[in-house]
Amino acid sequence: MYPRVRSSTVRYKLLLYRVEEFDDKQAEPAFDSLENQLFSVVLVVVMPHLVREKLFIGNISDAAEVLQNGSPEITHILSVLSSASVSFFSEWRTELTIPSKEIKKVYVGHDNSIDWSKCCLSRDKLLYSLEYAGKDLKLIRMAVPIRDLERENLLDYLDVCLDFVDQSRKEGAVLVHCFAGVSRSAAIITAYLMRTEQLSQEDALESLRQICESVCPNDGFLNQLKMFEEMGFKVDFASPIYKRFRVKVLGESYNSGEKIDSSKFGADPGLATEASSQLKVPLDEKNNLTATYHCKKCRRIVALQENVVDHIPGEGETSFDWHKRKSNNLFDRSNESSCSSIFVEPLRWMTAGPSHEEDDWWRE
Repeated sequence: MYPRVRSSTVRYKLLLYRVEEFDDKQAEPAFDSLENQLFSVVLVVVMPHLVREKLFIGNISDAAEVLQNGSPEITHILSVLSSASVSFFSEWRTELTIPSKEIKKVYVGHDNSIDWSKCCLSRDKLLYSLEYAGKDLKLIRMAVPIRDLERENLLDYLDVCLDFVDQSRKEGAVLVHCFAGVSRSAAIITAYLMRTEQLSQEDALESLRQICESVCPNDGFLNQLKMFEEMGFKVDFASPIYKRFRVKVLGESYNSGEKIDSSKFGADPGLATEASSQLKVPLDEKNNLTATYHCKKCRRIVALQENVVDHIPGEGETSFDWHKRKSNNLFDRSNESSCSSIFVEPLRWMTAGPSHEEDDWWRE
C-alpha cells in the first residue's frame, strides 16, 4: 500500500510533499520512482536545519547520510519512526546497510522509579532503544517507536526524548529526525523549545517555523503539546489534564476492541488490602477525612477523590461519546451547565463484570 501525498507551498515556490503513513499496521512503505523524485525535491530544498546550537531537525535521508558517511558536527541521532529497528533504513533503501551495536532497550514497567500504571502505555511495550550506529559505530542513536497518526500517544515518550536531546547537546550535537521531517521530529523539537525556553506551544512552533517553514505536527500532536504546556512543560501523571488524556486513550483502545493491560486499572478502594495502598491521598480540609464515593445500593466504596477525573460540567468526557446513554426524557437536563456526573479512572473492580462486549464500565 502506498502513502498518501499532500502538497503545500514553501518559501522557494516549490512543492513540498509530506508523506504520511496510510496503514496503521505497516511501516512507511517503499516508493515508486515518481514518488522518489518528488521526495528528493524535499530533501534538497528544506533539509536539514540548524534549530539551535548543536540541535538539528531533518528527515530519514539526512539521518541515513550521517549514519553512512559520518558528520563533523553530529554525534547523536534521535530517530522517531514507526519502528525502532535500524533495519528500517534498509527497508526504506535496500542498498543501505547501517552497522549498529546495541547499548540497551528500555521497556515500559521495567523502571521501578516510575509508576507506569498511571501512564497510557502497556507494560512491556518498547519505550526506546539505544545503540552505537553508523560509520565506525561513532554515533549514538536513540530510536523511539511513534507513528505519525493523530491518535498516537506522544506525551508518554516526551520525557525520554527531551532528556536525550538535552544530554546529547552537552556531549556533542544531535539530529532529530522522523520520516519526512515534518510532523514527529517537529513535535519533539517544539516540546524541547517549550521546556528549555519556557515558550507556549504556539510561540515554540512559530520559532521553529522561522527556521524550517515546512514543519507541521499533526493535530493530535499539537493538542498533546498544549497539554504539555498546561502541565508546566512536564508530563505529570497526577495532573487532571493527564488523567483526562489517559481515560480518552484507554477508552478509544477499549472501543476498538483492544485488550486493556490489567496494570492500567487502579487499586480497588473497596478492598482493605488494596485501599491501604492509597492512604496517601489528600484529606478533606474541613472534615479531615478522605472523600469517598459509595455504591447507592450496597454502600460499597467504589472510588476515592484521587480517582475522579475532572470534566467540563454538562459536557462529560468526550471519550465517552460513543458509549453514552441516549435519553428521550423531556426532563433530562444533562445538557445544562449544572452537572452531577462523576467520572473515575479505570479501577480493578470494573473488570469483575460481564464480558468485554457486554460490560458497561465505561458508561456514565
